Amino acid sequence: MPDINRPTDTQHRASILVTGAAGNLGREVVDRLQTHGARVRRLVRHQTGPRSTVESVVGDLTDPAVVRTALLGIDAVFFIWPLLESAPAHEVVAELMAAAPRVVYVSSTAIDDEAARQSDPIVQVHADMEVLLRDVGLRPVVLRSDTLASNARGWAAQLRAGNVIAGSDIARTAVVDERDVADAAVAVLLAPHHAQLGPSPYVLTGPEVLSRADQVAQLGAALRRRLSFQSLPADLARSRMLADGRPERLVEALLAASVCRPESNRTTDHVERLTGRPAGTFARWAIDHAAEFS
Repeated sequence: MPDINRPTDTQHRASILVTGAAGNLGREVVDRLQTHGARVRRLVRHQTGPRSTVESVVGDLTDPAVVRTALLGIDAVFFIWPLLESAPAHEVVAELMAAAPRVVYVSSTAIDDEAARQSDPIVQVHADMEVLLRDVGLRPVVLRSDTLASNARGWAAQLRAGNVIAGSDIARTAVVDERDVADAAVAVLLAPHHAQLGPSPYVLTGPEVLSRADQVAQLGAALRRRLSFQSLPADLARSRMLADGRPERLVEALLAASVCRPESNRTTDHVERLTGRPAGTFARWAIDHAAEFS
């Protein structure tokens, strides 16, 4: 297990670039890095809300010039790729190669290493990005994350209207608390460069396999409400997501995932290997975040 409590150098604090810093996972990573005394730089598309005390570079991750600026003086990068295709990443990866930081890439547990093609476009782009990062010689530390518990925040609007969560169903999976993924990522980002991290990819899962209905029921228990999940046919799910303002290409990718992605019964101890403690449950996440749904 990497030691993140001991400084890597008495004269040097690690400088970490966090991409996707405004997202559910990125925010958790930024907070933890600050707690550990790292120098943190965020790469964000837009500067919103009150000005952050964290240094920020505002711009598009697909712009090599923006990435070059963001990488100046950086020791390690928390890397999330936001697009449904890997082609625009080639120039960005070239900038990473030139700067030569440690790269921690967040991928998907749904990748099938034996498959010629992956189950859906979302998993495919993760697989393509892993190959791209490896083939150029970056030797990334890959964290394959299962479904994040924070995805449940997307149900908040429906919960304000009633007790039924309606949407496209998806195969059962070992939902993982984004705080655990963030802790695992920070352990790797702050590990000394000579540390023996073990073979990558790490597969980060929660401790139990859950369906959408299971998650809704556990969230209901935390809220003390009797909630239920209603699976919608693809056409209705598509129209609702489009009405919510989601891009058409993303909607089609999400629908493909709901139809094609196979069920996974796999749970691992990789969160514990990296953080020193077991992964938390979705039920615990729901209790901790219940106020967000009130």
